[in-house]
Amino acid sequence: MIDDRWAYVCELDEELLKGGAVMSEWCAMIVREADLAFVGEAHLATVITAMAGIETHLRSESEADRRVTSFDLIEQSDFTTEVKAELHELRRYRNQWVHISNPWNDEELLGNPQLYEDELEKMALRAIRLLRKVVYSNPMI
Repeated sequence: MIDDRWAYVCELDEELLKGGAVMSEWCAMIVREADLAFVGEAHLATVITAMAGIETHLRSESEADRRVTSFDLIEQSDFTTEVKAELHELRRYRNQWVHISNPWNDEELLGNPQLYEDELEKMALRAIRLLRKVVYSNPMI
């Protein structure tokens, strides 16, 4: 399974990287951590870390400070409407997990944990792809 996941990451690199990519060392470290989480099947960690990498990269591209929200970073980016919509969906999904409004309302999670695991895995696949789409969006050719 680990080899399959590394192969998927490499396939994404082949597909999405056209030329070279420039990113801050902070962003590169976060991308590596997202990859390790993805390969290790830590789906929630993948989603959270991928969104952190996306935000870090968008912040570096726009030279925005910490007061600019991830929502605004996405809105101010040059991405298509479709990519922005994907980014917002990932941002909202991440926020559901990072900012759980009622942690004791867990009957559904306890009753059907596989439903959440399956959903997290699908979002992890989307997140690792979207992370690369963002960090490879301004290639050095």
